[in-house]
Amino acid sequence: MTFSPAARIALRVLMALGLAVIYVPLLVVLVNSVNADKTFGWPPPGFTGRWWSQALDNEGARQAVLTSVKAGLGATAIALVLGTMAAFAVSRYRFFGRETVSLVVVLPIALPGIVTGIALSNAFQVVLKPLGIGLGLFTVIVGHATFCVVTIYNNVLARLRRTGTSLEEASADLGADTFQTFRYVTLPALRSAFLAGGLLSFALSFDEIIVTTFTAGPGATTLPIWIFNNLFRPNQAPVVNVLAAALIVLSVIPIYIAQRVSSGARGVA
Repeated sequence: MTFSPAARIALRVLMALGLAVIYVPLLVVLVNSVNADKTFGWPPPGFTGRWWSQALDNEGARQAVLTSVKAGLGATAIALVLGTMAAFAVSRYRFFGRETVSLVVVLPIALPGIVTGIALSNAFQVVLKPLGIGLGLFTVIVGHATFCVVTIYNNVLARLRRTGTSLEEASADLGADTFQTFRYVTLPALRSAFLAGGLLSFALSFDEIIVTTFTAGPGATTLPIWIFNNLFRPNQAPVVNVLAAALIVLSVIPIYIAQRVSSGARGVA
C-alpha cells in the first residue's frame, strides 16, 4: 500500500501524539521522583535523591516490594508448569475438546480484572475458608497465576508449532528415550520461550492491582496496593512517586528483555 506524502506525515503525527499520551505521564513520574520541590512544582526547581533515601528507609514500602517479588515469582513458577503442560497437550495431541481447552486457558487474560477478582474471591471464600486458609499471599499467587499462565502458554505453544516434531522423532530414532529427548532436544528449543514468557508473567504479576485487591488479605500488601493506599497522603507523596518510578523501571526491564529474547529466537528459527 502506497501513501501520499501528506498521509505519511499525518500518520507520523498521530503516532507521535499516541506515544506522547502514553509516555509523557510516565516521564513526569520519573522526573518527580527526583524533584526537589515536595509539592512537585513544575518545572522542577532542582533535583534531589532524598526521596529515594526515604523510600529505602520506609518499612512498609520495603515489605510491599518483597511481597510483590514473592507473588511474582510464585505466580510465574505455577504458570511455567501449567502453561507448558497445556501447550504440550494442545500442540502434541489430538483429543475431544482440544480447542475448548485452548479457549479456557486464554480466557482469563481477556476477562475484565474485576470479574476475575470477584470470581476468585468468592471461590476462595467458599473453598479455602472452610479449610482454615484465609486470604493472603497464597491466594494472591493463585490469582496472578490465572492470567500469567496465558503468557507461558502462548509462548511455548508458538515455539512448539514452529519447531515441529522432526527433531524429537530423529532423537527417538537414534535410540534416545523420552526423558533424554526432552532434556537434550525439546528443552533447549523451548528455553528462550520459557525465559520470555516467564519475564512477561513476572512483569504482569508485579504491577497487578485489580485482582490483587480482591485476593489479598491484610498481610499481603503488594507494591501497587501500597502505592494506591498512600496515593492521597501528602507526607507519603514523594515516596509514592519514587516507588511508582521504580515500578515503571522494574516493569519495563523484563518486558524489554522478553522482547529481545523473542526477537532473537525468531531470527534463529
